[in-house]
Amino acid sequence: MAPHATARRSAGLLLFRRRGACFDVLIGHMGGPFWARRDSAAWSVPKGEYGPEEEAEAAAGREFEEEFGHPVPEGAWLPLGESRQAGGKTVTVWAVEADLDPATAVPGTFTMEWPRGSGVQREFPEIDRFAWCAPEVAAERLVKGQRVFLDRLRDRLTVGEGPAARGDGAR
Repeated sequence: MAPHATARRSAGLLLFRRRGACFDVLIGHMGGPFWARRDSAAWSVPKGEYGPEEEAEAAAGREFEEEFGHPVPEGAWLPLGESRQAGGKTVTVWAVEADLDPATAVPGTFTMEWPRGSGVQREFPEIDRFAWCAPEVAAERLVKGQRVFLDRLRDRLTVGEGPAARGDGAR
């Protein structure tokens, strides 16, 4: 198999908020007609593709702003690493502690022909809704290749990292 000229890469931010000893994560339901009637494995970390001219961290912030419609919240960025998705794309994610209201989201949109073959171009939200979920619920909702980030976040939070240990990527 010939190597791809440019590997597809995506970067995103997984917001979390603490609830005593537990935490919730903010995830988004993918917009458009293919995902409209699905719930299981139809949600995503706010993320998007980027090219070789952009750093992953910058892309993660840009994509969060495009998909949620608000600036990235202040706070330390906890690196959660990379995961290769089933389609071959590599996703890099950071976690940021924040508590945003999902009802205030103003998602970006995309245009596609729908119904297929109709010649009609329609606009759809990239993410049609956001929700705070416990990790167990998020694991059911997230696409399979992103579930690893929940485990990594849980590991980071249970290690008991203090602010000094979170210095990498602090905003």
